[in-house]
Amino acid sequence: MTAGNDRTVLIELWSDLGCPWCYLGKHRLEAAIAQRPDAERFDVRLRSYELDPRAAAEPEPILDHLARKYGGPLEQVQTMEGRVQALATADGLPYVTERATANTLAVHRLQHYAAEQGLGTRLFGAVQDGYFAGTLNPFDTEQLVGAAASVGLDADAVRTVLAGDAYTDDVRADEEEGQALGATGVPFIVYGRRYATAGAQSVEGYAQVLAQTVADSAAGASAG
Repeated sequence: MTAGNDRTVLIELWSDLGCPWCYLGKHRLEAAIAQRPDAERFDVRLRSYELDPRAAAEPEPILDHLARKYGGPLEQVQTMEGRVQALATADGLPYVTERATANTLAVHRLQHYAAEQGLGTRLFGAVQDGYFAGTLNPFDTEQLVGAAASVGLDADAVRTVLAGDAYTDDVRADEEEGQALGATGVPFIVYGRRYATAGAQSVEGYAQVLAQTVADSAAGASAG
């Protein structure tokens, strides 16, 4: 890299655990970053955004939940889920339609604790990947503890976080900041506080925004 072009670029990704477009978008963003020769300069940080803060704590099958939410027959939501599954498969990602859904606040709170340990993005990625692959039920406390321990977090500390309401204010602050920046849903990504994208973009789409962000960052460094 040339002088002035090696500055770290902060990429902030507002996401929710159960959002399939967040799952696709995160992996496509990571693929776009990995294609770049300066991939190490990008600092991706997960930010919290609950799509349904009033969701019940008790898990229920996702297809039943969607049918009730949209007021359509089960066959309709099965078709909808099948389309997303096909997109995930095309991206090389596992995706099961027989999964549970519930309130995600506990996962967001835990992600903030993990971020303090430098493991926030790694934890959230592991939990979300396991969730959509059907290998992890994040609404089961001990399975969530196991996932946290697998990325290097202390299991007892994780249990303490999950048993209380620690980091709830941090989750709310993330949501308020995202909304102030223009987020009305997720995924919502902000690049170096210069640009933002809403919804899951293609790998090529993310690559274009990354290139523009880096170019503007270099131009700003030169001007300074």
